[in-house]
This record gives sequence, structure tokens and C-alpha cells, in this order.
Amino acid sequence: MSVLAELPQSMARPRLEPRPQDPDVYARAKAEGLTALQARLLASRLPGYAEPLGPLVTPGLRYLAHPEKLADGRRAAERIAQAVTEGEHIGILTDYDVDGITSHVVIRRTLVELFGVPESKLHSLIGHRIHDGYGISLPLVERTLNLTPRPTLVITADCGSSDEPRIARLAAEGIDVVVSDHHALPEEGPPASAYACVNPTRSDCDYPDATIAGCMVAWLVVSLARGVLIEWGALPAATPKLSPWLSYVALGTVADCVSLGASPANRAVVTQGLKLINRMEAPCFRAMAERLGPDSVPFDAETLAFQMGPRINARSRLDDPYAALHFMLAESDAVAARQLGILEDDNQSRKAIEAEMAAEARTLAAESLAADEKAIVVFVEDGHPGVQGIVGSRLVQAYGRPALVLTRASAPGMLTGSGRSIDGLHLRDALQRTFELAPEALPRFGGHSGAAGIGLPEERLAEFKAAFLRAVEEQLGDAPLYPRLWTDGELEAGQLDLATLGELEALGPYGREFDPPLFEGRFIVDSLRPVGADGTHLMMELSAGPITLKAIWFRALTPGELPAFAMGDTLHCAYKLNRNRFRGRESLQLMVEHAEPL
Repeated sequence: MSVLAELPQSMARPRLEPRPQDPDVYARAKAEGLTALQARLLASRLPGYAEPLGPLVTPGLRYLAHPEKLADGRRAAERIAQAVTEGEHIGILTDYDVDGITSHVVIRRTLVELFGVPESKLHSLIGHRIHDGYGISLPLVERTLNLTPRPTLVITADCGSSDEPRIARLAAEGIDVVVSDHHALPEEGPPASAYACVNPTRSDCDYPDATIAGCMVAWLVVSLARGVLIEWGALPAATPKLSPWLSYVALGTVADCVSLGASPANRAVVTQGLKLINRMEAPCFRAMAERLGPDSVPFDAETLAFQMGPRINARSRLDDPYAALHFMLAESDAVAARQLGILEDDNQSRKAIEAEMAAEARTLAAESLAADEKAIVVFVEDGHPGVQGIVGSRLVQAYGRPALVLTRASAPGMLTGSGRSIDGLHLRDALQRTFELAPEALPRFGGHSGAAGIGLPEERLAEFKAAFLRAVEEQLGDAPLYPRLWTDGELEAGQLDLATLGELEALGPYGREFDPPLFEGRFIVDSLRPVGADGTHLMMELSAGPITLKAIWFRALTPGELPAFAMGDTLHCAYKLNRNRFRGRESLQLMVEHAEPL
């Protein structure tokens, strides 16, 4: 009997629950001319939202706040401008994930192509996830200090806010550090040794949106540096703006799972960035479209989230991250295709490692689930640290509770971990409380509400887990936890057409805190057959009244498993509407997320 079979059914199968609706948002949306269906979607995704809906419904760059509003923004921009005008060597130090890689591209292309900095004056500093760890790690500091000639300025992106000891080491060696980041700051505030710290989560920051991604912070900082250089007469007033780089910002924003809900800024940059991407002017985007096939164009936010993002991330999960950077910076289709081939191979390896580790993590989680603990903490002794976060997400999806997945760190006696959260739990705040309860059991942590990373001594794992469970319980209280799928209710049979899909697409982009529409309904199975290399996907024809549609359910089965239903059965489905493109023709198909026979 499988572990899932031994668990209560509520833990094994998600519940379909309708999203709560905000009647005020619904009424305002209708009054502004949106359809009843569009108003319904907004009312369930923007509860309590009292600001004008226009900036969210019709996103535009005019809604971006000026970067001068960023605390330390002007100081950071002037230091970068000084380094440019005086010919200093500059280090670009970024995280290894998609947000960090796209930040790196934005900074590097701006310095070289707009500010005229020679390539020989730049140093790319990207840590190795496994050997170096996150942020301004000690190995990265040593690497920087060993450069010849050394940089006199290091610009970070998507990291640095919690790295005061390493920044102090660089500062002591005469290297100024400009931090640009979006992760939550430690309680003591910005790193004191940094020349400047630009982070919209700072308590003294006037920038109106603290949810922007690290790549967006970097884009704003170097945009401000452009303005400073023009003011100083070091650049002509006609120097192009950084708008073309919003293609990279869109990718990093979507892949980093920052809010696409009540954030005019994020919705604006993703909307504009997708327009730029779909011009297919950059070799990296052309290479991706070639690999995904002609029917993949135009890209949407889900293409970035589930196709492009994972391939870029896969490299840093398993190996040196520089192939991802070379892919994004490729100047020819041939180079982009070659680098993408490396990323693709890594992504396939990542999938295999992830599947094996997720299976072990589910087995280890059984004890916590049986005890009805509010969070899952598992130590996968032989697990790969590069897939901790993905495996954590799988546990959250399966069991409806926050999850931390730990593996051994490169330092003897230490563990490293990655966590994913649920609605209602701010994960970094829970870790801050854990630190207060057991400081020696959590020497290093960082992140934001939905995701976080940790490091702790193996001998203190039990102490850490007890403190973390207490911190989680303090936030969640007695709220019942179980896997659930929030749905947008039912559609009438007459709404199952491309026109309805057009209504939904008009409200995009979709992403975190602005989930793609998911509907539920009852359908009769007209046909079904397993597909895919291992037969784990189901291709079906489903009918509702006079309407018959093709449907695909990915990962519906485990290898060798047979469906629990047959032709003629009635299914209760949770599904999305999808535009199927094939040889230039479009048709509607259903993407099934969950189904149970009635």
C-alpha cells in the first residue's frame, strides 16, 4: 500500500472550493465596463482592493513610479555613474536563479551598450548554488578579492540585504558595494557597510510597490544612473532608455513568482515585456520559440513561468550557472541554440532528480501528516540541494501546508533547506520567529512571504523543527489545512468557446496572487487514452450537453497506472480553457487540473 493510501483521504485528494468574492470589487468592475465573467474574476483575486482598477486591467508603463522614490536610489546611481566616468573596474554580483540572471543581463547590457563600459572592465560574479550558496557568500568574496585587477565597485542584484559580514569584508578591502535587492531585510535594517542599499522593502523607502522583483530593482537603479550620467554631461541626452530590457525584467518577474495581483508595476512590466519578447528580436527568445515549436508563439506569462524559467533555473540547480547567462546574452541564433541545448539537458536531469527526491520526501512527510502538524519539515539525507524548492512546492500542492525540504550542505555538519508557503502564512516572518525562539538552531535564513532559504547545524534539527512548528502555529492558529483547488465556479455550456477565452486573456497577465482562471464542471467521458512517453498523461474528449471538447490532463497517472474511470462515466473536473494551435488553426481545449468520477 502506498503512503498516500495510508493517509486520510482529505490529505490525498484536493478539495474544489469556490473563491470568495468581494462584492465591491465586482460592482466597480461592472461599472467600468467589464463583462460579468471578468468582474467575477477580479472580485475573487483582489479582495479588499480599494484603488482604481484601471492600472491593473489595462497595465501601462505610465503607472511606474520614478526610481528617485527608492531609498538610496540616487546615491547608488551616482556611485555607478562615478565608476563609469572614471573607468573603474566593476563587479556584477547576482543570484543564480532566473531573477538573478536577468538582473545580470540588464546591468551588463546597460553598462556596455548604453554607458560604453568596455567588457574588459566588467567582472561577472555569480555564485554556485551548491558550492557557494545564496547571496554574497564567502567564496564569492574570496573570488572577488582574487581578481586582477580588483573591482572598486560591486553592484549586487537580487541579493545582498542580509550579507553584512561579507559586505564589510569587501568594504575593508576598499571595494564599495551597491546593493540592489528585493528580499526582506533583517530586523537590524540595511547592511551598514554597503555604500548604498536599494530595496523597496526598506521601512524608509517611499517607492509605492514593495513587491517588485530583483530584476526590476536593478532596472530602476541603472535607469536612474543613466539620468545621472546625462545630468553630468557624460552621456548625450539622446542616449536610449532601458525600455528594451523590460523583456528580461518580465521573464525574471514571472519566474520569481512575485505578485501579479495588486501590483500595477509588476503587471505593467510583464505586459510590456511580453510585447517585446514576442517581437522575437533577441536570439535567446528565438531559440526558445524554435525549441517549443511554432505553435508556442506568442509567448504568454505561463510560457515564461513553465517553459523558459525552468530551463534557465535548471542549470544553476545542478551546475555552474554561467551557461544560462551566456544563453540570455547570446548574439547569434547558433550560440543561443547551443547554450539552450545545455540548459535542456540539465532540465531533463533535473526532472529525474526531482521525481526521485519528491517520492522520498512524500514518504518522510507521512509522520508529520499523521500527527497533523501544521508544517512539513523533511531532511532528505541523500537529496540534491538544487531541487529543494521544487520538491517543497510539490509537498505544498499535495498536502496544503507549508513545507521545508532540507539536504546536507557543503560545510560539514550543516544542513541547507528551501521552503514554500501557503496563503495565510508569511514564511520569512515565521523563520524570524523561529530564530527568536531558538537562535542557535537557525544561524542563517532569508526570503519573503512565499519562499525562503535556511541553513542550520544538523545536530539542532529537532530543536529547529520544534521552534518552527510553534512559529507556524502562532500565525495559522486552528485553521484546518488540506490540499485545495480554488475555482472560479462553473461555466455554462455556451461559454465553452474561444470568445470566452478571449475575455479571460484580456485580463492577463496571470501569475502569483492573480491565478489563471480555473473552473469546475461535470462532463461525460466520450473517449480517453493514455499518452506521453510513460503513459502518464490522459488525452480525452469530454462533453457537456451539446458541446464536445478535447481535453488533456498532464501527470494524471503514475507509470503503469490505469484511469479510475472509463468511457461513459461522468467526471467532476477542475479545468482551464486553453487555445490549442495546430498548423495555423486554433481551437478550444480543456486543460484538466483534477478530475473525480461521480
